Amino acid sequence: MDLKGEYRLPAPREKVWAALNDPDVLRACIPGCQSLEMTGENEMAATVVTKVGPVKAKFAGEVRLENINAPESYSIVGEGKGGIAGFAKGGADVHLAEDGGDTILTYDVQAQVGGKIAQLGGRLIVSTAKKLAGQFFDCFAEKVSGGAAGAEGTTESV
Repeated sequence: MDLKGEYRLPAPREKVWAALNDPDVLRACIPGCQSLEMTGENEMAATVVTKVGPVKAKFAGEVRLENINAPESYSIVGEGKGGIAGFAKGGADVHLAEDGGDTILTYDVQAQVGGKIAQLGGRLIVSTAKKLAGQFFDCFAEKVSGGAAGAEGTTESV
């Protein structure tokens, strides 16, 4: 599954960068996130509960930040296991560009899923991923703007 998206966030790039590297902000904004903590420099462990169609699973995973070019870009690489529900692994390239007082965040995700979740079909998986991305960015925009605004943008499958 490949997704890409672009969101306009109502905050300066440095503030968006700081929030993207803050486990407390990420924990609050990732839908279904039960825990997220730093385990080392540029490494985090997470537990997320999510539902894709009829399959609800608790994923435990690890995420690494690579190719860091602060405050402009980084790559996220990770893998999560959800028991019999399956697994998800992949990466994302994230880029931040200044636009006046706002920040344009673009991302490109490449992910693989396996197990029961993979049997649900690509359209259901992609529509769920788009919905979760929208929820994340709406929450994230509220955090970086002090509750003043939501995110404007889209996520598309490629």
